[in-house]
Amino acid sequence: MERKIDEIIKDRRSIKKFKQDPVSIDEIVELLEVAKWAPNHKMTEPWRLLLFAEEGKEKFIDAYCQSQKAKDGSIPEKAQNKSAYFRSIPLHLVVVMPEDPRQKTWDEDYGAVSAMIQNFQLAAWERGIGMIWRTNDWIYNPVFREAIGVKPGEKVVATLMIGYADHIPEAKPRTSIKEKLQIIKA
Repeated sequence: MERKIDEIIKDRRSIKKFKQDPVSIDEIVELLEVAKWAPNHKMTEPWRLLLFAEEGKEKFIDAYCQSQKAKDGSIPEKAQNKSAYFRSIPLHLVVVMPEDPRQKTWDEDYGAVSAMIQNFQLAAWERGIGMIWRTNDWIYNPVFREAIGVKPGEKVVATLMIGYADHIPEAKPRTSIKEKLQIIKA
């Protein structure tokens, strides 16, 4: 039985613990083909996607490690532990957008890319694929950015860690929209 979009939205969770089961790249491409239907002003489709899979994950992980190097050139233990965690995740998708100097265009592009990412998360969740949208400090590090192929003038909007959930967290309470909504009738 097909689930309603309302249920999928409410049920979706950010996944931090993944099973080792591989995720089909073809299925990810199918899901991204759905996600691209996000609203975007003037049909600019301002996203670019870098998918790190299989042995390609090492490029992502190495870029992360290089961005975390200590002054003596060593990789701190914390970064080594995070690298092991990254290796355990089936796929890493980096979503980038152009950094347009015009504020209106930048805002529209960021909104469109964010909507595309949410579409992707929801479509994947409906198929049993989980992910977490990360925006860690190292995505701004030029060493990381250059090593994974982010071009000058591009913003990393998200690093999405993708796989089948090993643990689905409980829902966290949300504030009633009535507390956030101002209705103006006159």
